[in-house]
Amino acid sequence: MMSERSLIEDVRKYQVGMELMLEPPEYSVATTPSEIVYTDDKVKLIHYIPTAKKLFRVPVLVVYALVNRYYILDLQPDKSVVRKLLDEGFDVYILDWGYPSGPERYLTLDDYINGYIDDAVDTIRERSKVDKITLMGVCQGGTFSVMYTALHQEKIKNLVTLVAPVDFDTDKGLLHIWAKNLNVDKIVDYYGIVPGDFLNSGFLLTDPFRLMFDKYLNLFEKIDCRHIDDEECTLSNRETVRNFLRMEKWIFDSPDQGGETFRQFIKDCYQKNLLIKNRMEIGGKKINLKNISAPLLNVMAEYDHLVPNDASKPLNEAVSSTDKQTLVFPTGHIGIFVGSKSQKEVCPKIAEWLRPRSSLEAAEKKEATGSRRKLSAQRSQHKGAVT
Repeated sequence: MMSERSLIEDVRKYQVGMELMLEPPEYSVATTPSEIVYTDDKVKLIHYIPTAKKLFRVPVLVVYALVNRYYILDLQPDKSVVRKLLDEGFDVYILDWGYPSGPERYLTLDDYINGYIDDAVDTIRERSKVDKITLMGVCQGGTFSVMYTALHQEKIKNLVTLVAPVDFDTDKGLLHIWAKNLNVDKIVDYYGIVPGDFLNSGFLLTDPFRLMFDKYLNLFEKIDCRHIDDEECTLSNRETVRNFLRMEKWIFDSPDQGGETFRQFIKDCYQKNLLIKNRMEIGGKKINLKNISAPLLNVMAEYDHLVPNDASKPLNEAVSSTDKQTLVFPTGHIGIFVGSKSQKEVCPKIAEWLRPRSSLEAAEKKEATGSRRKLSAQRSQHKGAVT
């Protein structure tokens, strides 16, 4: 039976929490210093200002999903995959897909894989004066990175996939079950640009209690009202609310998606499972995962409710890489980016794996000299073909 003291404390927590939520403290996301080094349509290539005195030779390009925003990887200084990699000495870039609208409804997977990603890779190679880079793909961005590497293995030194699906024939995730039965033609034909809010509502319903109710209860549980008049306690509560609001901003910051890209991804991956079968085609070229020979690090979250481990594990057997490793961490899909284990275990393990694989061979340095001369011409040729 609840004591009177406990009841009073709970009421006070609710009052304090409501006061903070009604007048929320200012907060910011994606605070790691950066610069935009390349743009194409709505897409931006972001380069983070290095923090280490010595950098590894091979730069890292992070590719995130089209759903939600890339800054989950740089949510705040103490919860930032990007900042951890920078502090470890890596030169980090990331793709910001922006907010598609209007003519972007006609963009295809070919535009994203052989267009935007390839242009970003070439820009980084030219800036860094290297022939190959590390590609780190996250969630759907990991699937894109697998597709890209299979088509452009000659440009990729290392491939890191983080909670990335490649085998969609599983019923362990509610998202996979829904997508298999989704009338994607009806949705795309009606909307053209598929609304981000429509997609986000589906993600929230994959775990409704935790994603829609439990998180608010947890917020109030963290409110400290024992010494509420103390300045230190007030600051602590405000920081608790800031952390909560940063996550809320990211969760509900859902860009719309180009219809044709969404149509092909759902049909070819979720419904036909062509990628893992080496039968998927992009830009008239078949994607054969055996073409991937780069060192591979496949990272998964044990309690992932969106990308079951069964969807990610088959990648290791599908590629021809001889240097490959799988890491599974006891966390969830989002926790692997921003949870305590992300900073203490996940990021350090990724950095540890990358270090010995991030210096170029002498032969590669020589090869880079000739390859770089072709980069500008390649990008110009692609731009002309798209327009």
